Amino acid sequence: MPREKLNALHAARLQKLVRYAYENSPFYRKKFDAIGLAPDDVRTVEDFKAKVPLTDKQDFLALQEEKPVYGETIAAPGDRIVQHAETSGTTGAPLAIPYTQYDTMRYGESWCSAYWATGIRPSDSFYFAFGWGSFAGFWSAYWGVRRFGGRLISGGGLTAEGHIKAILRLKPTVLVATPTFAVRLASVAREMGVNPEETSIRYTMHAGEPGPTALPALRKSIVEAWGAENAGELLGIAEIGAFAPCNSIGDGVHVDEMAVFSWVMNPETGKEAAEGEIGENIITSYSNSAQPLLNYRTHDLVRPRLSCPSGRTWVKFEGAVLGRTDFMVTLRGTNVYQTAVEQVLGDIDAVSSSYELHLTHQNGREEMEVRFEPQPGVDADESLSALVAKRLHQALKVRIGVVAVGSGSLPRYDLKTRRIFDHRPAEFRRLLDR
Repeated sequence: MPREKLNALHAARLQKLVRYAYENSPFYRKKFDAIGLAPDDVRTVEDFKAKVPLTDKQDFLALQEEKPVYGETIAAPGDRIVQHAETSGTTGAPLAIPYTQYDTMRYGESWCSAYWATGIRPSDSFYFAFGWGSFAGFWSAYWGVRRFGGRLISGGGLTAEGHIKAILRLKPTVLVATPTFAVRLASVAREMGVNPEETSIRYTMHAGEPGPTALPALRKSIVEAWGAENAGELLGIAEIGAFAPCNSIGDGVHVDEMAVFSWVMNPETGKEAAEGEIGENIITSYSNSAQPLLNYRTHDLVRPRLSCPSGRTWVKFEGAVLGRTDFMVTLRGTNVYQTAVEQVLGDIDAVSSSYELHLTHQNGREEMEVRFEPQPGVDADESLSALVAKRLHQALKVRIGVVAVGSGSLPRYDLKTRRIFDHRPAEFRRLLDR
């Protein structure tokens, strides 16, 4: 759909959403009344961006703490809530998320675009290497399989070895896991004497952490490890939805504009960022009737594009998420993003997928240290550390500390892998979400 028609569609949907939130959510009614905003004041997408106040996860967390479980942000009767989920809590306290039946169906639909773009079809069978707790991310992938029409197989709380045995026995064609856990499973399979390339897995599908789209080297390692045809990804935020399937042509993801409205804000000025300018993704979901999220700050740094070689007209985020406003560090005048460091490491054959980024404040300036494990059979010596340091300096134009550690010494994670360890005093952190 051409941009002009897309914006007209967004305007109509946003008008209805603003009215729905005002009439059903005490949180939004108080927020709008406090600034004298009436639902009829929002007529265009520009009105929405300029007049509807920004919201933040911290707003919702505070209200949920005051009045458990969901606080005054809830906009649907309790008997319409069919499922409870939570954010993973990797950046703080977990946020409780209520879903109506409508919400789960719409949320799941976003996964269908990602499955199809990856090459997956409804005739495929999906193996979930995931323990079914309250984390929303892979529940939405499950809803997506139900909407897509595929066969669903749950690995539940099995160990890595148990997952491999289940894959051999049940012969699924799609592996659903975090990208780093997919790499780990392939490694475990080889330790068991199983060649993952000879299993039934033809595709892998990922979420939960930076993956194949933001990190092409990671895509390559996953595809090669499993002998897969493709490794897909869907950018999502648990409380918002799975809103950006990977781009089948080129580098990046497309915002699913049937599911959300998104614009990019310059975090320094609060104004809309220009096309091609890095800024913070501000997003509004059409799929959250139980807990509406309007002009929601994601703290994800993205670079928007309005055109793509694929011909798709949905907004494209070049390189997917480039980092977070609270995960960006300025080293001697140079902005360094998590994904930029990860891409350099992924391009060095001798470096494994296990590494950590440690941020400190020393002698009046911020510093970053990269700790990494070499590939099995490669020595963690000074020459390898020197090579990694040289490549980082060439790519990022700033010197970063590098330490090679022994194979298997860094922790392994079954869900989200923790990469960033921020040791800086709070007063020195360069948070753009102040």
